[in-house]
Amino acid sequence: MAFITEKHLDDSKYTYSLAPSVKKFTLKDTTFVQTKIGNFEFKRMLEEVPNSNEGFLLKIIVNPDLTGFKLSITDKSGLRNVNIFKNSSPIIQEKFYFQMDALIDRGVFTKKEV
Repeated sequence: MAFITEKHLDDSKYTYSLAPSVKKFTLKDTTFVQTKIGNFEFKRMLEEVPNSNEGFLLKIIVNPDLTGFKLSITDKSGLRNVNIFKNSSPIIQEKFYFQMDALIDRGVFTKKEV
């Protein structure tokens, strides 16, 4: 999957894009980890019951020059994309929106309603 500037997950209420003011230190402050090739990677489990290890994996990768990103929600193995807005618990959806809103508040992303 190539880096993109805007992402709308199927059946989500919002479209997300990188904030024009995003900085590398902000990514590091919000627990993005820099990989060997320079990308910034963020992984979180979206679980109904905390620490149950049963849920979905939110994965965000930002390229080194901060011009594009990848955003996906997969099964816990990370191999298959999952639509959490169709057949999933409202708690999982709420946790996704909470996580993304925290990144918006820190100036990493912007969102607009679909």
